[in-house]
Amino acid sequence: MTDDLSHPDPVPIPPRLGDLLDLVDELILAVEGARTVPLSGNVMLDRNQLLDQLYKLRDDLPDELRAARWMVRERETFVARTNEKAREMLDKARERSDEMVTESYIVKEAVEEANGLIRHAEVDATRIRLEAEDYSSSAFEETEAVLADLLGQVSRARAELHEARRRPESDGLLDG
Repeated sequence: MTDDLSHPDPVPIPPRLGDLLDLVDELILAVEGARTVPLSGNVMLDRNQLLDQLYKLRDDLPDELRAARWMVRERETFVARTNEKAREMLDKARERSDEMVTESYIVKEAVEEANGLIRHAEVDATRIRLEAEDYSSSAFEETEAVLADLLGQVSRARAELHEARRRPESDGLLDG
């Protein structure tokens, strides 16, 4: 008869994901096994060891997270550029308006044109800002879908691992 505590081989996990899961498990074990500080709920941990593990975890994160961070930075740069363009357009419109106001024979026309330019610049700035937000939102949704899929894969792999631990090895043996 076989020992009920033995388990079949676990489902293979991609090496990089397996390393990340192992590192997360090590961090959990380190926190769970840490000694408590007397008279408090706090625990003592080896700072250097914990930091080394956290740096390794950060360095081994999937490329999708790095891509998401890059997209956020690109979005911020794009929005900043469009805001600067809008400011420049507004400044030019105001300068032009000021020049035209100084000429008394076309004061009314200058004011109307300046206001139109300002409204047009504000409409353009709003449109550009909204387009940038739509693009960023779409990119975040795609990244979120990739991360959700990755999380699902991790959950399924973990569930399969736990299921494999629960099945006795004798399932495949004939009674005789």
